[in-house]
Amino acid sequence: MMAPFSLLSVGANVLLKSLGLFSATSAVRCSCVVPVIKCFSTTTGSPPKRPLTAYMKYVQEMQPTFIRQNPGVKNVDIVRKIAQQWRMLTPEQKQPFQDASLAAREQYKLAVEKYKAQLTPAQSAAIAVERRQKMAKRKAIRKKKELNALGKPKRPRSAFNIFMAEHFEEARGTTMQAKMKSLTDDWKILNIPQKQIYTQLAEDDKVRYKNEMQSWEEHMTEIGREDLVRRKARRPKKATATKDRKNKSKVTVLKAKAPRKKTAVKKAASGTTAEKTVKSTKK
Repeated sequence: MMAPFSLLSVGANVLLKSLGLFSATSAVRCSCVVPVIKCFSTTTGSPPKRPLTAYMKYVQEMQPTFIRQNPGVKNVDIVRKIAQQWRMLTPEQKQPFQDASLAAREQYKLAVEKYKAQLTPAQSAAIAVERRQKMAKRKAIRKKKELNALGKPKRPRSAFNIFMAEHFEEARGTTMQAKMKSLTDDWKILNIPQKQIYTQLAEDDKVRYKNEMQSWEEHMTEIGREDLVRRKARRPKKATATKDRKNKSKVTVLKAKAPRKKTAVKKAASGTTAEKTVKSTKK
Protein backbone atom coordinates (compact mmCIF):
# COMPACT_ATOMS: atom_id res chain seq x y z
CA MET A 1 0.00 0.00 0.00
CA MET A 2 1.40 3.40 -0.96
CA ALA A 3 2.25 5.95 1.74
CA PRO A 4 0.33 9.25 1.81
CA PHE A 5 1.65 12.18 -0.15
CA SER A 6 2.47 14.24 2.98
CA LEU A 7 4.51 11.46 4.58
CA LEU A 8 6.50 10.89 1.42
CA SER A 9 7.36 14.55 0.99
CA VAL A 10 8.27 14.97 4.67
CA GLY A 11 10.39 11.83 4.59
CA ALA A 12 12.30 13.09 1.57
CA ASN A 13 12.95 16.46 3.25
CA VAL A 14 14.18 14.82 6.45
CA LEU A 15 16.50 12.51 4.52
CA LEU A 16 18.02 15.35 2.50
CA LYS A 17 18.48 17.63 5.51
CA SER A 18 20.05 14.87 7.61
CA LEU A 19 22.57 14.05 4.92
CA GLY A 20 23.36 17.70 4.26
CA LEU A 21 23.95 17.06 0.61
CA PHE A 22 21.93 19.88 -0.92
CA SER A 23 20.99 23.41 -0.09
CA ALA A 24 17.55 24.34 1.21
CA THR A 25 16.28 25.18 -2.27
CA SER A 26 17.55 21.94 -3.73
CA ALA A 27 15.98 20.01 -0.87
CA VAL A 28 12.59 21.50 -1.68
CA ARG A 29 13.15 20.72 -5.36
CA CYS A 30 14.05 17.08 -4.73
CA SER A 31 11.07 16.66 -2.42
CA CYS A 32 8.94 17.19 -5.50
CA VAL A 33 10.32 14.01 -7.05
CA VAL A 34 8.07 11.76 -5.02
CA PRO A 35 4.70 13.26 -6.06
CA VAL A 36 5.54 12.57 -9.71
CA ILE A 37 4.01 9.11 -9.12
CA LYS A 38 0.73 8.92 -11.00
CA CYS A 39 -2.27 6.73 -10.50
CA PHE A 40 -2.68 4.89 -13.75
CA SER A 41 -6.28 4.83 -14.86
CA THR A 42 -7.62 1.67 -16.45
CA THR A 43 -11.02 3.06 -17.28
CA THR A 44 -9.84 4.61 -20.57
CA GLY A 45 -8.79 1.25 -21.99
CA SER A 46 -5.24 2.33 -22.75
CA PRO A 47 -2.37 0.42 -21.13
CA PRO A 48 -0.48 2.16 -18.30
CA LYS A 49 2.69 3.96 -19.25
CA ARG A 50 6.03 2.68 -18.06
CA PRO A 51 7.51 4.63 -15.13
CA LEU A 52 10.55 6.83 -15.56
CA THR A 53 13.95 5.66 -14.43
CA ALA A 54 15.90 7.52 -11.76
CA TYR A 55 18.00 9.23 -14.41
CA MET A 56 14.96 10.28 -16.47
CA LYS A 57 13.31 11.70 -13.35
CA TYR A 58 16.44 13.72 -12.72
CA VAL A 59 16.40 14.98 -16.32
CA GLN A 60 12.72 15.83 -16.08
CA GLU A 61 13.33 17.85 -12.94
CA MET A 62 16.52 19.63 -13.98
CA GLN A 63 15.64 20.40 -17.61
CA PRO A 64 13.51 23.53 -16.95
CA THR A 65 16.27 25.02 -14.78
CA PHE A 66 18.91 24.36 -17.42
CA ILE A 67 16.74 25.88 -20.12
CA ARG A 68 16.28 29.05 -18.09
CA GLN A 69 19.99 29.27 -17.32
CA ASN A 70 21.04 28.54 -20.92
CA PRO A 71 18.65 30.32 -23.31
CA GLY A 72 19.15 29.56 -26.96
CA VAL A 73 20.99 26.29 -26.31
CA LYS A 74 19.74 23.23 -28.16
CA ASN A 75 17.81 20.62 -26.22
CA VAL A 76 20.37 17.95 -27.12
CA ASP A 77 23.19 19.98 -25.57
CA ILE A 78 21.12 20.62 -22.45
CA VAL A 79 20.47 16.89 -22.01
CA ARG A 80 24.20 16.24 -22.40
CA LYS A 81 24.97 18.73 -19.63
CA ILE A 82 22.35 17.14 -17.38
CA ALA A 83 23.79 13.69 -18.10
CA GLN A 84 27.27 14.92 -17.22
CA GLN A 85 25.98 16.37 -13.95
CA TRP A 86 24.14 13.11 -13.19
CA ARG A 87 27.36 11.14 -13.54
CA MET A 88 29.05 13.47 -11.05
CA LEU A 89 26.40 12.89 -8.35
CA THR A 90 27.22 10.64 -5.43
CA PRO A 91 25.10 7.55 -4.64
CA GLU A 92 23.52 9.44 -1.73
CA GLN A 93 22.50 12.27 -4.06
CA LYS A 94 20.96 9.80 -6.52
CA GLN A 95 19.06 7.93 -3.82
CA PRO A 96 15.91 10.15 -3.75
CA PHE A 97 15.43 9.72 -7.50
CA GLN A 98 16.01 5.98 -7.27
CA ASP A 99 13.49 5.66 -4.44
CA ALA A 100 10.91 7.59 -6.43
CA SER A 101 11.55 5.40 -9.48
CA LEU A 102 11.20 2.23 -7.40
CA ALA A 103 7.90 3.42 -5.93
CA ALA A 104 6.59 4.27 -9.39
CA ARG A 105 7.65 0.86 -10.64
CA GLU A 106 5.68 -0.91 -7.91
CA GLN A 107 2.61 1.15 -8.71
CA TYR A 108 3.10 0.39 -12.41
CA LYS A 109 3.02 -3.35 -11.68
CA LEU A 110 -0.29 -2.99 -9.87
CA ALA A 111 -1.72 -0.90 -12.69
CA VAL A 112 -0.65 -3.50 -15.26
CA GLU A 113 -2.33 -6.29 -13.28
CA LYS A 114 -5.57 -4.29 -13.14
CA TYR A 115 -5.35 -3.55 -16.85
CA LYS A 116 -4.79 -7.21 -17.78
CA ALA A 117 -7.64 -8.33 -15.54
CA GLN A 118 -10.21 -6.26 -17.46
CA LEU A 119 -9.13 -7.52 -20.89
CA THR A 120 -11.02 -10.17 -22.81
CA PRO A 121 -9.16 -13.17 -24.30
CA ALA A 122 -9.47 -11.64 -27.77
CA GLN A 123 -7.99 -8.35 -26.58
CA SER A 124 -5.13 -10.15 -24.84
CA ALA A 125 -4.37 -12.09 -28.01
CA ALA A 126 -4.46 -8.90 -30.10
CA ILE A 127 -2.09 -7.16 -27.69
CA ALA A 128 0.28 -10.13 -27.81
CA VAL A 129 0.30 -10.06 -31.62
CA GLU A 130 0.92 -6.31 -31.63
CA ARG A 131 3.76 -6.72 -29.16
CA ARG A 132 5.41 -9.41 -31.30
CA GLN A 133 5.11 -7.18 -34.36
CA LYS A 134 6.72 -4.27 -32.52
CA MET A 135 9.57 -6.48 -31.31
CA ALA A 136 10.13 -7.82 -34.82
CA LYS A 137 10.16 -4.27 -36.19
CA ARG A 138 12.68 -3.14 -33.58
CA LYS A 139 14.83 -6.17 -34.31
CA ALA A 140 14.76 -5.39 -38.04
CA ILE A 141 15.73 -1.78 -37.38
CA ARG A 142 18.65 -2.85 -35.17
CA LYS A 143 19.74 -5.35 -37.83
CA LYS A 144 19.64 -2.69 -40.54
CA LYS A 145 21.68 -0.28 -38.42
CA GLU A 146 24.24 -3.00 -37.75
CA LEU A 147 24.56 -3.86 -41.45
CA ASN A 148 24.94 -0.18 -42.36
CA ALA A 149 27.63 0.20 -39.71
CA LEU A 150 29.46 -2.81 -41.16
CA GLY A 151 29.33 -1.25 -44.63
CA LYS A 152 27.02 -3.71 -46.39
CA PRO A 153 26.59 -2.72 -50.06
CA LYS A 154 23.27 -1.29 -51.14
CA ARG A 155 20.99 -3.45 -53.25
CA PRO A 156 20.94 -2.87 -57.02
CA ARG A 157 18.36 -0.49 -58.38
CA SER A 158 15.83 -1.38 -61.04
CA ALA A 159 15.58 0.43 -64.36
CA PHE A 160 12.50 2.32 -63.17
CA ASN A 161 14.21 3.35 -59.91
CA ILE A 162 17.12 4.81 -61.86
CA PHE A 163 14.71 6.65 -64.14
CA MET A 164 12.76 7.96 -61.15
CA ALA A 165 15.90 9.22 -59.36
CA GLU A 166 17.04 11.00 -62.51
CA HIS A 167 13.73 12.78 -63.24
CA PHE A 168 12.24 13.21 -59.77
CA GLU A 169 13.01 16.92 -59.39
CA GLU A 170 11.40 17.83 -62.72
CA ALA A 171 8.39 15.55 -62.24
CA ARG A 172 4.90 17.06 -62.27
CA GLY A 173 3.06 17.49 -59.00
CA THR A 174 3.69 19.01 -55.60
CA THR A 175 3.27 15.96 -53.38
CA MET A 176 5.25 12.73 -53.35
CA GLN A 177 2.25 10.73 -54.52
CA ALA A 178 1.61 13.07 -57.45
CA LYS A 179 5.25 12.97 -58.54
CA MET A 180 5.31 9.18 -58.38
CA LYS A 181 2.17 8.96 -60.50
CA SER A 182 3.57 11.31 -63.14
CA LEU A 183 6.86 9.42 -63.25
CA THR A 184 5.00 6.12 -63.64
CA ASP A 185 3.00 7.54 -66.54
CA ASP A 186 6.17 8.92 -68.18
CA TRP A 187 7.88 5.55 -67.82
CA LYS A 188 5.00 3.75 -69.50
CA ILE A 189 5.12 5.96 -72.61
CA LEU A 190 8.88 5.57 -73.12
CA ASN A 191 9.83 3.60 -76.22
CA ILE A 192 12.05 0.51 -76.11
CA PRO A 193 15.37 2.22 -77.05
CA GLN A 194 14.84 4.82 -74.29
CA LYS A 195 14.07 2.14 -71.71
CA GLN A 196 17.07 0.13 -72.86
CA ILE A 197 19.40 2.83 -71.53
CA TYR A 198 18.05 2.45 -68.00
CA THR A 199 17.91 -1.32 -68.35
CA GLN A 200 21.62 -1.36 -69.15
CA LEU A 201 22.34 0.89 -66.16
CA ALA A 202 20.39 -1.51 -63.96
CA GLU A 203 22.44 -4.45 -65.28
CA ASP A 204 25.65 -2.58 -64.52
CA ASP A 205 24.38 -1.89 -61.02
CA LYS A 206 23.74 -5.62 -60.54
CA VAL A 207 27.36 -6.35 -61.47
CA ARG A 208 28.48 -3.67 -59.02
CA TYR A 209 26.37 -5.18 -56.25
CA LYS A 210 27.62 -8.71 -56.94
CA ASN A 211 31.29 -7.70 -56.80
CA GLU A 212 30.85 -5.54 -53.70
CA MET A 213 28.88 -8.28 -51.92
CA GLN A 214 31.54 -10.86 -52.70
CA SER A 215 34.31 -8.74 -51.20
CA TRP A 216 32.10 -7.75 -48.24
CA GLU A 217 31.19 -11.35 -47.43
CA GLU A 218 34.85 -12.35 -47.60
CA HIS A 219 35.61 -9.61 -45.11
CA MET A 220 32.77 -10.76 -42.86
CA THR A 221 34.18 -14.29 -42.91
CA GLU A 222 37.61 -12.97 -41.96
CA ILE A 223 36.30 -11.08 -38.93
CA GLY A 224 34.20 -14.03 -37.76
CA ARG A 225 30.75 -12.83 -38.86
CA GLU A 226 29.80 -15.78 -41.05
CA ASP A 227 26.22 -15.41 -39.79
CA LEU A 228 25.90 -12.40 -42.11
CA VAL A 229 27.08 -14.31 -45.18
CA ARG A 230 24.35 -15.49 -47.52
CA ARG A 231 23.68 -19.21 -47.74
CA LYS A 232 24.25 -19.24 -51.49
CA ALA A 233 27.79 -18.04 -50.91
CA ARG A 234 28.42 -21.02 -48.62
CA ARG A 235 27.07 -23.69 -51.00
CA PRO A 236 30.09 -23.99 -53.33
CA LYS A 237 32.25 -25.09 -50.41
CA LYS A 238 29.78 -27.85 -49.54
CA ALA A 239 29.52 -28.90 -53.17
CA THR A 240 33.29 -29.23 -53.51
CA ALA A 241 33.42 -31.20 -50.29
CA THR A 242 30.77 -33.64 -51.52
CA LYS A 243 32.59 -34.01 -54.85
CA ASP A 244 35.81 -34.84 -53.02
CA ARG A 245 33.99 -37.43 -50.96
CA LYS A 246 32.52 -39.04 -54.10
CA ASN A 247 35.92 -39.15 -55.77
CA LYS A 248 37.44 -40.76 -52.67
CA SER A 249 34.67 -43.35 -52.57
CA LYS A 250 35.25 -44.17 -56.26
CA VAL A 251 38.95 -44.71 -55.63
CA THR A 252 38.25 -47.04 -52.73
CA VAL A 253 35.78 -49.01 -54.82
CA LEU A 254 38.31 -49.42 -57.61
CA LYS A 255 40.94 -50.55 -55.14
CA ALA A 256 38.54 -53.05 -53.68
CA LYS A 257 37.61 -54.45 -57.09
CA ALA A 258 41.20 -54.90 -58.26
CA PRO A 259 42.04 -57.97 -56.09
CA ARG A 260 38.94 -59.76 -57.39
CA LYS A 261 40.36 -59.75 -60.93
CA LYS A 262 43.57 -61.35 -59.71
CA THR A 263 41.68 -64.08 -57.91
CA ALA A 264 39.66 -64.72 -61.05
CA VAL A 265 42.90 -65.11 -63.04
CA LYS A 266 44.29 -67.44 -60.43
CA LYS A 267 41.14 -69.56 -60.57
CA ALA A 268 41.37 -69.76 -64.35
CA ALA A 269 45.03 -70.75 -64.16
CA SER A 270 44.32 -73.37 -61.55
CA GLY A 271 41.50 -74.68 -63.70
CA THR A 272 43.77 -75.10 -66.72
CA THR A 273 46.41 -76.88 -64.64
CA ALA A 274 43.77 -79.22 -63.29
CA GLU A 275 42.64 -80.08 -66.81
CA LYS A 276 46.21 -80.79 -67.85
CA THR A 277 46.70 -83.18 -64.95
CA VAL A 278 43.46 -85.00 -65.78
CA LYS A 279 44.51 -85.41 -69.41
CA SER A 280 47.93 -86.68 -68.42
CA THR A 281 46.41 -89.30 -66.12
CA LYS A 282 44.09 -90.48 -68.88
CA LYS A 283 47.01 -91.03 -71.20
